[in-house]
Amino acid sequence: MKVNYLKALLAVTTAILLTSAPAFASGTDQSIEASAKNSYVFKTYLKDDTIKARSMDGVVTLTGAVSEESHKSLAQETVANLPGVKRVDNQLELKGDRPAENSDGWIGMKAKSSLLFNRNVSGLDTQVLVTDGIVTLRGEAENQAQKDLAGEYAKDIQGVKEVKNEITIASLSGERQKQEMGEKIDDASITAQVKTQLLNRRSTSGYKIGVKTNDGVVTLSGKADNAKGKAMTTKAAEDVNGVMKVINNMTITESLSKN
Repeated sequence: MKVNYLKALLAVTTAILLTSAPAFASGTDQSIEASAKNSYVFKTYLKDDTIKARSMDGVVTLTGAVSEESHKSLAQETVANLPGVKRVDNQLELKGDRPAENSDGWIGMKAKSSLLFNRNVSGLDTQVLVTDGIVTLRGEAENQAQKDLAGEYAKDIQGVKEVKNEITIASLSGERQKQEMGEKIDDASITAQVKTQLLNRRSTSGYKIGVKTNDGVVTLSGKADNAKGKAMTTKAAEDVNGVMKVINNMTITESLSKN
């Protein structure tokens, strides 16, 4: 009698676990999908792309089409850093042909992407024109320092021969200032922006850099060739939208390479 009771209890317990597990997974998956859709990156940079994120037990599949090659990795990095995500299956397709590496189209895409993430340059409105490796920038910046910085960012793109900086200086409108001050960018979007920014720049693209974000505080890990390279990595991360502070734990290998 006792044995039959224990068997019945075990069967009921097993049934409860089996029925509750999918519900838990479903809730987590729904949270992941909602977080991806509502992330700053998806709502700002990828809003014109047709991206669907479907999660199954923490494995997220991205389908649809994007207008630029860089958007594929940007979407993947954003989703990969969401809580509960185990893996990302990126099946996104590119609308049209992918520009050849170091071509004018490729350089323009990299330069535009680099400026997009800068907190002090109106990247969404900045025009980037490229002819035979010569980049022309047009748009608005807050001040001369930010205008110069935009030019430096463009120069740091692989394949750029020269930069003609035609950006004008204009104060932020009161409405835009209010929006930027009140806007909190999620950690997954910050991490994706920082990673993309570092990959875009010629001076930092060769480093294997780990990026983690917690409440807007970015922690960098990895190795830099020298102190200048480490400082440039810090500066690139600091200028990204939403970053509150950068902790750079990268080690410098310059002394090791000399020995």
